[in-house]
Amino acid sequence: MLGIGTLAKKVFGTPNDRKIKATRPLVDKINALEPDFETLSDEDIKAKTEELRKRALDGESLDALLPEAFANCREAARRALGLRAFDTQLIGAIFLHQGNIAEQKTGEGKTLTATFAAYLNALTGKGVHIVTVNEYLAKRDAAWMGQVFGALGLTTGVAHADMPEDAKRDAYASDITYATNNELGFDYLRDNMKSELSQIFQKYHNFAIVDEVDSILIDEARTPLIISGPAQDRSDMYKVIDTVIPELSDEHFELDEKTRNVTFTDEGNEFLENLLRERGMLEEGQTLYDPESTTIVHHINQGLRAHKLFQRDKDYIVRDDDVVLIDEFTGRMMAGRRLSDGLHQAIEAKEDVSIKPENVTLASVTFQNYFRLYDKLAGMTGTALTEAEEFQEIYGLGVVEVPTNKPIARVDEDDQVYRTVREKYAAMLEQIQKSHAKGQPALVGTTSIEKSEVLSKMLTDAGIKHNVLNARQHEQEAQIVADAGKLGAVTIATNMAGRGTDIQLGGNVDMQVMTAISEDPEADPEAIRARVEAQHADEKAKVLEAGGLYVLASERHESRRIDNQLRGRSGRQGDPGRSSFYLSLEDDLMRIFGSERLEKVLTTLGLKEGEAIVHPWVNKSLERAQAKVEGRNFDIRKQLLKFDDVMNEQRKVVFTQRRDIMEAADLSEITTDMRHQVIDDMIDQYLPPNTYADQWDAEGLHTSVQEQLGLDLAVMDWVEEEGVDDDAIRERLVQATDQFMAEKAEQFGSENMRNIEKQLLLQVIDAKWREHLLTLEHLRSVVGFRGYAQRDPLNEYKNESFQLFEGMLDSLRADVTQKLAQIRPLSEEEQREMLEQIRAQQAAQVAAAAAASGGAASAETTGDAAPGFVEDDPSTWGNPGRNDLCPCGSGKKFKHCHGRLA
Repeated sequence: MLGIGTLAKKVFGTPNDRKIKATRPLVDKINALEPDFETLSDEDIKAKTEELRKRALDGESLDALLPEAFANCREAARRALGLRAFDTQLIGAIFLHQGNIAEQKTGEGKTLTATFAAYLNALTGKGVHIVTVNEYLAKRDAAWMGQVFGALGLTTGVAHADMPEDAKRDAYASDITYATNNELGFDYLRDNMKSELSQIFQKYHNFAIVDEVDSILIDEARTPLIISGPAQDRSDMYKVIDTVIPELSDEHFELDEKTRNVTFTDEGNEFLENLLRERGMLEEGQTLYDPESTTIVHHINQGLRAHKLFQRDKDYIVRDDDVVLIDEFTGRMMAGRRLSDGLHQAIEAKEDVSIKPENVTLASVTFQNYFRLYDKLAGMTGTALTEAEEFQEIYGLGVVEVPTNKPIARVDEDDQVYRTVREKYAAMLEQIQKSHAKGQPALVGTTSIEKSEVLSKMLTDAGIKHNVLNARQHEQEAQIVADAGKLGAVTIATNMAGRGTDIQLGGNVDMQVMTAISEDPEADPEAIRARVEAQHADEKAKVLEAGGLYVLASERHESRRIDNQLRGRSGRQGDPGRSSFYLSLEDDLMRIFGSERLEKVLTTLGLKEGEAIVHPWVNKSLERAQAKVEGRNFDIRKQLLKFDDVMNEQRKVVFTQRRDIMEAADLSEITTDMRHQVIDDMIDQYLPPNTYADQWDAEGLHTSVQEQLGLDLAVMDWVEEEGVDDDAIRERLVQATDQFMAEKAEQFGSENMRNIEKQLLLQVIDAKWREHLLTLEHLRSVVGFRGYAQRDPLNEYKNESFQLFEGMLDSLRADVTQKLAQIRPLSEEEQREMLEQIRAQQAAQVAAAAAASGGAASAETTGDAAPGFVEDDPSTWGNPGRNDLCPCGSGKKFKHCHGRLA
């Protein structure tokens, strides 16, 4: 008998079915327009874009323009790429435009789907950002889909690391900008460290389409983006601590693999104290519990984590004297990404590579809060339904499953569970040999580099030719994945194979054509393509006959999405295929999450060597374990976000204030208000309200006026005057300082004074914000202990961070007022000295450049540095002009080097 829910679904359809059904009238409209758009010339298509853009700017809604815009885009894509979008791609694009996540299976054409929604939303003139998981895909998609946007009359840019500033500015000024999530986040932070409006890259956060949205908004969302500067070098301490950790034995620490946590036991602490005293790191009588030991304890803990939680070739690899982290979800290297709080340095010490200094945070943002800046956000992926709750709760994004263009013909087999890893690998090898013998391509999924190399050795020993794709071969990733569907191909891959390039049966035609052309540049490209296509058709027929791509997974991942991605590599566009998961009781997930019960079941069943248990119940129990882990990870991310939201509100205030300052032509009113507020604070402090004159601190007020306002006024006399109250003294201070600053503005010139105020305000805001970030980091690291006193750490963090923020704003006013009071124009003699220093510096740079290029500088060219000038000491440089070369010898302008308002 059917349940009520099942019966309702059969009669009315699922909510997802109803959403799909609602788009059908729109798709019919777009299809009805197709014959009209086929008759347009190439110029007419561009003219149509201009017409649609004008209508959008005149107030017509994008929803009203959608049918015509999509019809125009479909025709442009057909002409530029020879690809006519399927109806399912139009449905996906409609959901993207509506601000949803479109779940489209692998091979359904997400890259082309994105162009429709991007084109429609770019008509507003505020730009669209298409976000990819790596630079290769950003560049590939920009070049590929840029042909479609070009045919429509739109500009396309790609923003990536190490670009010249002007080129990156142009990329962001384009109608469509492709970039990685990291680059977008870092450029946002850099924008908010700049001092001139013209230098800013991201003018708008209008609409973003995030490709592989689950990877970017969930997997990578646990790690904030941080721009940092160097801090104190403690490499010696790391080296000493690294010699201590290997001497610990199992009773000295407790390891919890479920929560990825490791802590010292009481015996461990005692053992450490004795050992550290021997090594001279703890003084006699000092214990690890003393306040002076805080730094050592912190680094000892990080050393323990580095040794016991982080494994080489799983969590990181060592490459060119550098520890490079590996993304646990994709298996890709994360070049330039470093662990914070000294953990990365502890791993560097462990691996005996160069230890780079720790950093202090200059600016930071999480992906959650960065992507929530956009007016509208959308995403695409093959696997999002399992995380639908998180997408809705954190980002307000709905997940819609878009139907496939052709029915899925892949067979997903039940998991096979073996008792040991050895038996599991033996069964996998046997199955790979069978598939290889009949020409069926096999993709073998692994969870780490180490395991991929174990399987690779087994295949080599068995004489089976294969490719290995892991973080070590990431440069060849596209080529290896493109070849994975060839007849008899065997490919071992970490999870990174789930992203980016299609696995096409018989191989990827375009890749094969490019390879053939590079091998024989003189040959006719058309003839090469015809030959390759004929070979491909023949090979594809044989692969189809052999059963399509066979995916064998050697382990289940903590996240069901990663497993689904691997499965989804097979069976694209209705192709046949097969997937199997080979597991053992020694696998991490099985071992950590309750394999003991299964062990008993297997023993009871009398399982023999090499036999496996295969049953749908096993799949269900594993999926329940995975769902628990996913739920726990979601809770961790949610908690992190709650804390970051507190800082994010403050970040928005500071960044908005910076932008307002940069946009303002005249800031004199703001600086005047700040000065008057500082005077009010002084009066309240030294002449408290409701007190008598003999209780006032006149001397304190006099000193404070000198230090803060730069004036030596007769404050002591004013206080002793009969009938003078605090308001009268406040009024006199306001008049005196206003006159003082008006005279100063006259000396500098009105325009110069406005510029000084602007740069000074930005400089002080940035310095204060950096200090505030550091204070919040320290507060965050200790606020958890408030839980022991039955107080909610989050509420405590909110209250204290708000007080700290108010304190920061107070000190900002005082700093700006004091600095403006202290500045003065240079005398003619000082200006002459400074010019001499700059000339000497420029001459030295010419000499250095000549020496570097092998030439010799003449004596006249080099000159002598000004007396007292020291290249490494900015205090001896005088006052260089902002557009002069920096005296440090970098060759950059002073404003871009030591004069930079970072």
